[in-house]
Amino acid sequence: MMEFTLAKRLEGIGEYYFSQKLSEIAQLNKQGEPVINLGIGSPDLPPHPHVITALQEAAARPDVHGYQSYRGAEVFRTAAAAWYRQWYGVDLDPSSEILPLMGSKEGIMHICMTYLNEGDEVLVPNPGYPTYSSAVQLAGGRCREYVLRQENGYYPDFMEMRYLDKVRMMFINYPHMPTGSAADKEWLGRIVGFAKDHGILVVHDNPYSFILNPEPMSIFSIPGAKEIAIELNSLSKSHNMAGWRVGLLCGAAQRIEEVLRFKTNMDSGMFLPVQMAAAKALSLDAGWYEGINAVYAQRRQKAHELLYDLLKCEYDTGQQGLFLWAGLPSGYRDGFELSDVVLQSARVFITPGGIFGSEGNRYIRISLCSPVERFEQAIQRIKEAGI
Repeated sequence: MMEFTLAKRLEGIGEYYFSQKLSEIAQLNKQGEPVINLGIGSPDLPPHPHVITALQEAAARPDVHGYQSYRGAEVFRTAAAAWYRQWYGVDLDPSSEILPLMGSKEGIMHICMTYLNEGDEVLVPNPGYPTYSSAVQLAGGRCREYVLRQENGYYPDFMEMRYLDKVRMMFINYPHMPTGSAADKEWLGRIVGFAKDHGILVVHDNPYSFILNPEPMSIFSIPGAKEIAIELNSLSKSHNMAGWRVGLLCGAAQRIEEVLRFKTNMDSGMFLPVQMAAAKALSLDAGWYEGINAVYAQRRQKAHELLYDLLKCEYDTGQQGLFLWAGLPSGYRDGFELSDVVLQSARVFITPGGIFGSEGNRYIRISLCSPVERFEQAIQRIKEAGI
């Protein structure tokens, strides 16, 4: 086999942790008892039946299978604007301030490629979503980690952020993943003020605002935020459409035009029936969100039993989103050790907090994306393993 030199941009970029772990779990499954995976935040519930019907009906039409506009279908942008107005109290112009994305993960990369030059610095949270750092590095930028601590509500300490001349951008994410820290209007206002003072573009990644959260919030509820911020949102978690790859980027018209310059050279528009079904999803009433949150609340009770009663972990009961973030009990070096012990002894996978940065080493994260019955099975296995 011939050898080819990899691009330097891949130096320090490894295979995504969950991609590697799923391969390991697949091998364990072949050996016998299947692994119960409580690690990955992929919703196991289906979208609303009306959303699926909308997709089926639209896909049956003969006139929807061609290339679509890079700016997205008007039906989707209009629905997204109405959704923001109804649930966040934010007005967006559907013709110029909303850009559909094939998932917000795509948007993270597009934003980095649009705004970063070689050597530009970006503030990324530790702990935080690993894709922020990977996208920054792939775009040629440099990551400047800012530490999020439990005693500070997992919000940034601005006194620690110095020498910002090369900083061009800052990633934030509230409700926060992986810690579950809630969005707070006062704190978001401080971040907006900080960004204005230093000329930094804030990227707010906001996919968890409807999960176990009675008050969804957008950064654009902060006066003046459009001047320095853009927001990513997604239907993956809020509407159980992770595999559909439907997201959106919101911001001032100038920001949308700037990102479009890159995006139009990288992909084509989203399949129109998907956009039409997504518009239907965005029109669902409060009963939809109440229903899925009732399910997650039941699962959270079982996760509490597993984490607190069995593993003796500590965690904040006010967390929001699809996960529980928990501090380790004594006797374990880090979350990787506890995760491996549970996996090998009980065939249950929970996520080590260290994959989200060094500040996560003393934590683990459990996903709520499994039925109550699976949690009960995992609890029984851990009991029998005597962990």
